[in-house]
Amino acid sequence: MTVQNAQSLKLLEYFRDTKGTGILATSNHEGRLNLAVFSRPHVMADGRIAFIMRDRSTHKNLQVNPNAAYLFMEEGHEYKGRRLILTKMREEEDSELLYQLKRRKRSTLNRDDKGPLFLVFFDLIQELPLIGREE
Repeated sequence: MTVQNAQSLKLLEYFRDTKGTGILATSNHEGRLNLAVFSRPHVMADGRIAFIMRDRSTHKNLQVNPNAAYLFMEEGHEYKGRRLILTKMREEEDSELLYQLKRRKRSTLNRDDKGPLFLVFFDLIQELPLIGREE
């Protein structure tokens, strides 16, 4: 198993088993920041990180600036979690894979209600604990 595969497996297990709150940060071409609450990321077999999103500020920012940061704070009273530094690689619109990965199946979130959905893939540039540089 390669280091990247081992890291991907650890992240997959972490986000599968850990509950908490996530924030995805992006900025536009002028550097104006946007923060949005996002669910846990999908960790793909190739090690990429993926999020499902609508065409709102976060998605629009990623069209002009591929850099993003994701902060995940675990449930509980301690400051535990992860920070992921990401670079957008590609996206899919209303794809079959997107609907397979989608965690919320409520009819209020279908593709006709609020516009298209995008599955956005990122390369993981750096992973850090919530506080500090190393655990």
